[in-house]
Amino acid sequence: MISHKIITMNIEFIILSLIGLTAYSFFIGRKKALALSSLKNVTVHSQPYYHGLHSALITIFPAVILLILWSWIESSIFSINLREYFKDITDPALADFYISGVINFVGGVDQKIMDHVNFMSAVNYYETTMQMNLVLKGIIIIFLTLIVSRYSLKLIAADFKARDLVENIVIRVMRYASIFAIIITVGIVLSLLFETLKFFESVAVTEFLFGTHWSPQISIREDQVGSSGSFGAVPVFTGTLLISFIAMLVAGPIGLFSAIYLSQYASTRVRSLAKPIIEVLAGIPTVVYGFFAVITVGPFFREMGIFFDIDNFSSESALIAGSVLGIMIIPFVASLTDDALSAVPQSLKEGSLAMGATLSETTSKVIIPASFHGIAGSFLLAFSRAIGETMIVVMAAGFAANLTANPFNAVTTVTVQIVGLLTGDQEFNSAKTLSAFALAFVLFFLTLILNIISLTIVNKYREQYE
Repeated sequence: MISHKIITMNIEFIILSLIGLTAYSFFIGRKKALALSSLKNVTVHSQPYYHGLHSALITIFPAVILLILWSWIESSIFSINLREYFKDITDPALADFYISGVINFVGGVDQKIMDHVNFMSAVNYYETTMQMNLVLKGIIIIFLTLIVSRYSLKLIAADFKARDLVENIVIRVMRYASIFAIIITVGIVLSLLFETLKFFESVAVTEFLFGTHWSPQISIREDQVGSSGSFGAVPVFTGTLLISFIAMLVAGPIGLFSAIYLSQYASTRVRSLAKPIIEVLAGIPTVVYGFFAVITVGPFFREMGIFFDIDNFSSESALIAGSVLGIMIIPFVASLTDDALSAVPQSLKEGSLAMGATLSETTSKVIIPASFHGIAGSFLLAFSRAIGETMIVVMAAGFAANLTANPFNAVTTVTVQIVGLLTGDQEFNSAKTLSAFALAFVLFFLTLILNIISLTIVNKYREQYE
C-alpha cells in the first residue's frame, strides 16, 4: 500500500526537481551571457542577469501549467472512476462522501474504514493508480522541463532582447494576478449575495435589519418552542460596533501618541528599541490575548466594579473584550502612523522650525496635517481588524446577543455568530445556516461604505499637500 508519506515524497521530488532545473537554467544562462559579453566587438542587448532570468522563466512556466492541468484532469478522472465503486448509492452527496473517504484514507488524513462493501476495493484501486500516476507525472514533467531548459539556453545571443521579454512577462503576470484578485473578490461577493437572497426568501429583510431579538436556534420539530427562530440582527451589529468602538478608544490615542513620540521626539536609540517592542504585540496569537482577557483583565475589571459598587458588571463584558482587543491593535495604529509621519518631507519640518515654531507646534500644525491620509488609513485598518476579531470576543464577551449600549454587559459580534452558525453538523439550506451569509454580506456592505467615506475624507485633505 502506498502511504501518504510516499505520496508526499513524490510530490516533493517533482517540486524540488523543477526548482533545481529552474536554478540550473538561470545560472547557466547567465554564465553563457557573461561569456558572450566578454567577447571583443560584441555588443550584448541585455545584461546577463536578464538572460538567466529569461531562461528560468521559460523553463518553469510550461511545467507549472502542465502540472496544474494534469492535477485538474486527474482529479476529475479519479472522481469518475471511484464513483463506479459506489454506483449503488443513489444519493450523489453520500457518494461524494465515500469518495472523499477513500481519498482521505489513502492520503493518511483519516484512517477510518467506511461501512461499504466496495470501500477497500476503491482504496486499492486509488492507491495503485495514484502510484502509477505519480511516476508518470514526474517523468513527463521533468523530461519536458529538460527540453524547455535546453531550448531556452539556445536562445541566448548578442541581439536577443531578453530584458524586454522578461519585462513583458512580469507585466503580464502582474496583470493576470490583478484580474485573478478581482475575479476572486467578485466571486466572494456573489456567493454571499446568492446565499443571502436564499435567506431572505424565508426571513423578511425588515425583520433581519431592524429586528431587536437574535435567536437563530431553530428546533428540530415544529412543535418545539422557538422552532421558528428569531433573526433580528440589530443586537449583533450593536455589539460589534460597541466592542470595536471601545477597542479604538484604547488603541487610537495610545498608538497615535506612541507614533508621534517615536517619530518626532525620541532619540535614534530609543526608537530602535521601542518600535520593535511595540510591533512584537502584532505577532502574539489572538488566543493568548483571549487568555490574558480571561485571567488578568477580566478579574481586574470585576474587582474595580466591586470597588465602585457596580452591581451589573458581567464576567463577560464588552469592556473586557474591547480593552484587550484595543491592546492587540495598538501595533497597527502605532506602526502605520509612525510610517506616515516619517514619510512627511523633511523640508516641511525644517521650514517650520526655521520660522520660529516649536517642535510641538510643527508636529501639530505641519506634520500631522500633512500625514493625515496615512493616519486615517492606519485607523481604518485597525478598525477593520477589530471588527474581524473572533477569539478574544468569544473568550471575553461570550455568545449572548444583547441589545445594549452598556459596556459592562455581555455582547456578541458578527464574526462570533458566523463561527457559531457554521460550526458543527448543520443543514446547509436552513435559515439558521444561511443567516451567517446574511450577516457576512451586511458586514461587507457596511465596511465598504466605511471605506468609501474614509477614502473621500483622505483624498480631500491629501490634495492640500500635493
